[in-house]
Formats: sequence, C-alpha cells, structure tokens
Amino acid sequence: MRLWTLIKLVAGAGVLGVAVFTVMLVWHVRNEPLGGIFAELVPVRFEPKPVVTLPQADADLPEIDPGAKVFEKAAQMIAVGDLAGARERLRTVVSIYPRSKAAPEARRIVGEMNLDDLLSASRLEGKSVHEVRRGESFLGIAAKHNTTLDCIMHLNGLLDLKGLQPDERLIVMPLELRVLIEPSRKVLSLWEASGRFVKEYPVLAMDLAGLKGGLRTKISSKSGLLGTRRVTPGMKDYRDSAKVFALEKSSLQIRSLAPPVPAQEDEDLSPGPGFHLAAEDAEELALLLRPGNEVEIRAAGP
Repeated sequence: MRLWTLIKLVAGAGVLGVAVFTVMLVWHVRNEPLGGIFAELVPVRFEPKPVVTLPQADADLPEIDPGAKVFEKAAQMIAVGDLAGARERLRTVVSIYPRSKAAPEARRIVGEMNLDDLLSASRLEGKSVHEVRRGESFLGIAAKHNTTLDCIMHLNGLLDLKGLQPDERLIVMPLELRVLIEPSRKVLSLWEASGRFVKEYPVLAMDLAGLKGGLRTKISSKSGLLGTRRVTPGMKDYRDSAKVFALEKSSLQIRSLAPPVPAQEDEDLSPGPGFHLAAEDAEELALLLRPGNEVEIRAAGP
C-alpha cells in the first residue's frame, strides 16, 4: 500500500508540473516573453506597449467662465433687437453665475432694462388701471393698491396732487419689492417677491451702528429732508427733498448722501447710521419702495 501511495503522489506531482509548465508557455507565447528555457523553446518578440499618461494642467490656459459665454450671447441678441431673449440670459448670469467676471455688467444692463419696464406707463405688465370713485383720495388709492403717491404721480405724469374727479383713470402698480443690502460688497439690490433680480445700486457710505450679524426688517416710513426740516409725500417741497427710508428694529436708514458743505468747528458731518446712496439712486428708490417692504441686511463677514 505504501509503495502504491508513493507512486500516485509522484504521478500527481508530475501532472501538476506539466500543467504549470503548459500555462507558463502559453503566457510566454500570447502575453509576455518569460525568457530562460521558454525563450529557447519558442522564441517570440512583442512590440513594447505604449505608456499612456494624463496631461498635466497648463497654468497658462484661460479659465473657463460660463457666465461670460452667456453674457456674450446676450450681447449678440441685443445687437439684433431680441431684448426679451437678452434679458433672460442676463438674468441667468446674475442668478446662476454671480461670480462671473461678466456679472457686474450684466447686473447693470438688466437693471436698466427692468427699470424702464417698471416705470413705463405704456407697459402695463404688473400694473392695473384704477377708476376713481366719488370721495376717493390719492392716499386711499395708494393704500388700496399697496403703492405710493410717488409711484402714482410718476406713472400718470402728475406734477402735483390735483383734485380727483369721478371716473378718472389712474395707472397703479403694487410695490412688492424686497431690498437686499450686502455690506461686504457695498451694494443695495431690489428683488421681486418671486426672487427675480430687478436692479442694483452702489452704497457710497455706510455706518452699521454696531450691527454685527445680519438683520431682517422692514421699511417703517419714507420721508424727505430739506436741511433739517422733514417733509412727507404729498407736501409741496417733497419732490426737492433728500429721500430717507427708516428701518424697523434699528436706528439704520437708507438715504441719499448729502453733498459736502463747509464744516463749522467741532461740527459732526458724518453721514450717520445707515446706508447712503447717490441722490439720483435714492430718488429711484422712492418710486419703487413703500413702508412695509422687506429689507434683508447680510452679515458683513469677519
């Protein structure tokens, strides 16, 4: 029995050796030369396999700016008179690619386009016509439509608040805009309630009055200043006044930056707490904002 077992083991080892040798010979022929006895039995030669390497990033290549591409398309559409299509692409740059190099110019152009539509009496989208009834007043009509005397006067070409006549027709526009102030960028922007961008204004000076984080508030009142005298919409001198918007929950204001005047000794001529804009920008805001409009002040950052 022992001899027979030994014979089987030797035979098995021989079969295994032949199998391994056969596999290695096949590998030698089909895949890669193994050298030694295999090279002597079956000489083969393979072409060296090409080495594939990924290209290194080239620092000189221009950065891809998809916002700039969209802006270029908008410019082309403006050139051929497709203002509606151009506006949608400019809004895409503002909303989707706010960090694009083209974003500031896109905001400027689309802001002017939006403002033309908002303040145009001939474009009635977002506006309505109010038919005056006996006993109604300008203030009552403004309150009914969530608008202001400034806006009613502008849309209807009124220089003063003359007496209303029954059946007189007035164009009115609800003012449901939202204000966003970004101290870090020194800009104030207007947005529709739907989240659509309207226009952006530069903040020329600001004093946060110790405000550390962000703030959500509302416009509590709107008035004008003539020197130290405060006037309200509807008063005779209101049109020539510097517009001021007071904010709830704080001492901050949105107002026009007064022109510099010679200072008296020890006189404090600092703009005061709030956000100060060019006079013409504050005038535009007076047409578009009313008490109750939401205001968000973003945190100034570290």
